[in-house]
Parts: sequence; structure tokens; C-alpha cells
Amino acid sequence: MILSNTNIPLMMASLGFVVICLLSLGILIYCRQAAYRRSLIKKIKNSDDLWGYSENEAEVLSLPGETDNVFARFLSNIGIRFQPKQSTDEASTKLKFLRAGLRGKNITPIFWGTKILLAVSLPFIFILGMSILYPAMQTLHILIAVSFLILLGMAIPDLWLRFKTSRRKDRLVKAFPDALDLLVVCVEAGMGLDAAFHRVGKEMGLTHPDLSDEFKLLNLELRAGKSRRNALRNLAERTDIEDVSNLVTVLLQTDRFGTSVAQSLRIFSDSFRTARYQRAEEIAAKIGTKLIFPLVFFIFPSFFVVAVGPAAIEMYKMFINNGM
Repeated sequence: MILSNTNIPLMMASLGFVVICLLSLGILIYCRQAAYRRSLIKKIKNSDDLWGYSENEAEVLSLPGETDNVFARFLSNIGIRFQPKQSTDEASTKLKFLRAGLRGKNITPIFWGTKILLAVSLPFIFILGMSILYPAMQTLHILIAVSFLILLGMAIPDLWLRFKTSRRKDRLVKAFPDALDLLVVCVEAGMGLDAAFHRVGKEMGLTHPDLSDEFKLLNLELRAGKSRRNALRNLAERTDIEDVSNLVTVLLQTDRFGTSVAQSLRIFSDSFRTARYQRAEEIAAKIGTKLIFPLVFFIFPSFFVVAVGPAAIEMYKMFINNGM
């Protein structure tokens, strides 16, 4: 059977689409397996009783897979050539990565390398696909689509960073009440504040690894010689959670005025629990208002169709019969 010339571009486009889908699926499977393997190794290490920072320091302070991943090194090499020079926004940029849980000296080049790679690959794939599927496309339309894809490729990493930061912040908010209760128990049992943070971070390594990492960084800063005031303020800046900021404020005031840490934490824990109940009641009170939109636009029309529909059909038939 001889193939016509009109079927060859369609077959090539179909083959290219299948290859791209299979390649994307393979990359996705590899990334998920690598992430699962790293998280499993991390949980096993955190479950050890030693927790002496000898092996975990590099794991906490660096990006997972940063040195072993060939693709990450490739992105880092690209980002080094295209990332902006030192500026006044460097501190805020690093703070964004810290709030997303991304640490390490190469995270900024990797981030910019991903932007450049997407900004180049997306227009290239579009032009290649259009040249095969629709070669008669106008140049103006191609330029508009390419410009849009370049902007999209530059914006996708920022959107992903915001999404990752939001997800991590939600996990920290959910983990903070348990951490606060454990902290109160440890301090009331006679442990010092630094030792209490150390113990809470160790106990929460399996259930809440994000908050455990933050407490690890807090203890590492204290071991490095940073003052407790600065270390606690850095904790509040990294987490960007109002409850953590309030806890840091209470601890700083307790340290400044020399009051009892256990009593201050107990009072803060009680007030925090009351505030949580009040927020839950506020959310429950707003449910009635939020249900107005689906009621008006989805439930009421269906109710009217069911209730008035048969009568409207009978009236329509009656008018048709009388008119005839």
C-alpha cells in the first residue's frame, strides 16, 4: 500500500505527539519516583535516635537531589548565565525560596534555568508543530503565539513557586497546634527552650516534616552562635504564619522581661486554642452566605424546571390545540 503525500505530515505530527507524550510521562514518573525515594530516605533518617546533625545538616540546608541530579546541574549552568546580577531584591528572592522549602546555593540558578528552558522549548515545540500541521499559518499569528508562549514559559516557574509556598504554608498551619502542645509539655517538664525545640523537631519528623525542618534550622542557627532573638525572628520570617509570629513575640518578651517560659507558653496555648475555636465558628457562620451563589444559579433553576416544567408543557399544548 502506497501512502499519499497528504498523509505523511499527519503521520509525522501524530508520531511527534506520541513521542512528546511518552517523554513527558517518563519524566513525570521518574520525578515522582525520585521524590518518593528521597522522602522515604529522609523519613528513615529522621526516625533515628541520634539526630546529631552529622548527616542531616546537608539534607536540611540543601535542595534534595541538587548535587546528584544531572538535569539539575544542567539547569544550574543555564541559570548562571542568564540570572540577574546582584541586586537589592536578592534577600527577598531568597526568602521566597525559603518559604517554599527550597534551600541551597544553587536554587536560584536552577530556578532561572527552568525559566529560560521553558521560554525556549515551548515556542520551539509550537513552531515545529505548526510547521507540520498548519504550514499556511500567518506570520503575525505565529509571532503573537510565540510571544505568548515565551511569557508563559517565564511565568510558569513563578506560579509553581507560589503554589508550592501556599501548600507548604497550609501544612505548617496544620502542624503548628501539635507542635505548640508538645512544646508546652516539654517546657513544663523542665526542659530548656532550645532543648524543647530540639525535641519537638525530632518528634515531628515523620508526621510534619516541614515544621520539623524549620525547627532543625532554628537549632542549627543557635548552634552556630546566632542569638536566640535573631534565630526566632528568622523562624517567623521563614514560615510567614501569624501564629508562629505571635509565638515568637511571646518568647521574645518572656526572654526580655525574665518571666516564666512555661507559664507564658501555657497562657499562649490556651488563648491560641480559643482563637482557633473562634475562627472555626466564623467559618461555619459564613457557610450560609457562601451557599447563596450555588442556590441561585444551580439549585433554583433545577427546582423551577421540575416544579413548573410539566405545567408549562401542558399550557403550551393547550394553546397549540386552541390555536389549531
